[in-house]
Amino acid sequence: MSTPTSSEAPPVRLAVVDDDPLVRAGLTLMLGGAARVDIVGEAADGTEVAALVDRTHPDVVLMDIRMPGMDGLAATEELRRRPGAPEVIVLTTFHADEQVLRAIRAGAAGFVLKDTPPAQIVEAVLRVAAGEPVLSPAVTRRLMARAAGEGADDGTARRRSARQRFAGLGEREQDVASAVGRGRSNAEIAAELHLSVATVKAHVSRILARLGLNNRVQIALLVHDAGFLHEDDDGAGGTAPDRTGRTG
Repeated sequence: MSTPTSSEAPPVRLAVVDDDPLVRAGLTLMLGGAARVDIVGEAADGTEVAALVDRTHPDVVLMDIRMPGMDGLAATEELRRRPGAPEVIVLTTFHADEQVLRAIRAGAAGFVLKDTPPAQIVEAVLRVAAGEPVLSPAVTRRLMARAAGEGADDGTARRRSARQRFAGLGEREQDVASAVGRGRSNAEIAAELHLSVATVKAHVSRILARLGLNNRVQIALLVHDAGFLHEDDDGAGGTAPDRTGRTG
């Protein structure tokens, strides 16, 4: 079965969660006019998210971090534990690295800044709904550097665990996971590894299932935790790990 074109595909169902009524109204006004996005509901607090999702069945939730009652981080963690959960994009500021990392580890597909132009937010929503991450290589490096700055003992244990999980993948799955970690799109991975895009998508799906991960951003975080990304990797290159876990 062929994949429908953007003009044939139904609009992405989007729910907006933010405690500020003016922000919610502004986002709904700006994003609701996009031809490929349908605003299906909104909430003012993390405690309202479960009921909102049950009622409106969104494909993507745009989630603010700072809210009273239950914040966006706890709401994301709770939501992503549910089977068939929608994707989550965290709405944040550029100085919230620690919170963004927690959201990504909880299963958020990425984040957008509160001052992001509406057209870019729409593009992020469409990308996440299509299974693509919304973290640029530059932002990924910033967040990964923050993760690397966590306690040494914790970092060593995390690296050991990540490498054990990575070693459980097949050879081609390791190649694909490493490319995802370097910020490659499915098309770029296909060209780099001489595969079809459909094959790359199948590998990504198997990686997610075998590792118990939610999305591509978590694959990238695992590759980083294993020590297979480099500070100077700008997303256009980098050194992949060999099968023994060394880089070269």
